Amino acid sequence: MLFSCKRQVKEPVVAGAFYPDNPKVLSGMVDGFLKEANPQRIDSQVLMLFSPHAGYIYSGPVAAYTYKTLKRLKKKLIILIGPSHYAHFKGASIYSGDYFKTPLGLVPVDKEIAKSLMNEKSDCRYIPEAYQKEHSLEVQLPFLQKTLKDFRVVEVLIGQPTPESFHFLTDRLTRVMKTHPEAIIIISTDLSHYHSYEKAKEMDSVVIDAITRLSVEELERALRSGRGEMCGAYPALLGLSVSRALGASHGVLLKYLNSGDTAGRKDSVVGYASIAIVRSGLSQSERAFLLKLARDTIESYVKTGKTPEPEVKDVRLLANGATFVTIYKQGHRLRGCIGNILPVMPLYKSVIRNAVAAASRDPRFHPLSPSELKDIEVEVTVLSPLERIQSVDEIEIGKHGIYIEKDGRSGILLPQVATEFGWNREQFLRAVSEKAGLPPDAWKDATLYRFTAEIIN
Repeated sequence: MLFSCKRQVKEPVVAGAFYPDNPKVLSGMVDGFLKEANPQRIDSQVLMLFSPHAGYIYSGPVAAYTYKTLKRLKKKLIILIGPSHYAHFKGASIYSGDYFKTPLGLVPVDKEIAKSLMNEKSDCRYIPEAYQKEHSLEVQLPFLQKTLKDFRVVEVLIGQPTPESFHFLTDRLTRVMKTHPEAIIIISTDLSHYHSYEKAKEMDSVVIDAITRLSVEELERALRSGRGEMCGAYPALLGLSVSRALGASHGVLLKYLNSGDTAGRKDSVVGYASIAIVRSGLSQSERAFLLKLARDTIESYVKTGKTPEPEVKDVRLLANGATFVTIYKQGHRLRGCIGNILPVMPLYKSVIRNAVAAASRDPRFHPLSPSELKDIEVEVTVLSPLERIQSVDEIEIGKHGIYIEKDGRSGILLPQVATEFGWNREQFLRAVSEKAGLPPDAWKDATLYRFTAEIIN
């Protein structure tokens, strides 16, 4: 660590090993990778990117897809999150110096953002020894220098995460992303290590599938069972938790290769993926599919007790989502409404499950009969993530639904309910309190969440 004019500069530790230490050679190498990369154009909002971190001759062709995508976004605040390979510590280390140095020059640190990610009680602080040998974030810097201008970085190295550090960073990173539109998160990770070429492709496909579906649960299961591998497992899980809190809809695989494709043998390879995590609304065709699926599921289940088994390839519908299915009878009178508030299954499966439940298991109504099918209307509501609020002034009638928790009881009302009944904010709050089995004024000291919804009818 050098100090120049009172500036704390982090010197590179893998220049000349993972990438060239000669500026001209390094610049030419990265330019070459970027020239060859041809990532698909993404029209949705990109919230997060995944990039590999091996030696450039191995992973550079894949990392270039990440950074060529990033170049189009013109971001100014880059939050790098990667694993610690050498130092062992609890929680996370956030670099607090002034600059990182590479053969291409200095990269400034956003010290204010870095400081906001530190909290001793949550095991998030600066640990100097964590950066003495580490390469997972350093190798991202030359790519950033060749694709962006006038940018700042924050580096977060994950050691052995604790529940406190995981929840604290999820909350703080979500807050940073919401308040800094110029920010983007890059997760640094390689995939499977030292398996045969075909075995690596099989294992890596499991991990990529879980990431693009934003399934924290499935990724955890794959890693624990050994069906998948990644050295940046905790950074990836943290990234997915943040992306779900930000309302991400799905992931897009930009490029997958392994070292057997780039510069190594095929009998023992390492996998690399470039992935974008995006937020987008449903297309008209996706909306039509989900509405028809809900209707078909209700009719099939009521008539035969069976549900459809559609073949779904659209990653937007395969990604985990939270939905409600509402059934109305003539006159727009409620006939059943059931849903889930957390995205724990693919979106289309959530619609199937909740369509069955709305038709047969809403405790307010008897199960739907075949004779009623001709007279019903069906509505599908796709929920955004729940967002805890500090003041009821944050609730906008017609835009937000409400979820309430107090004394072990909970209740939820969708945004369209307040509109249909013409309620003001207090009437809406009283109604959700009563739905939870609480007194009408329970909302005044309860835990409240708001959410938005995409309504399909």
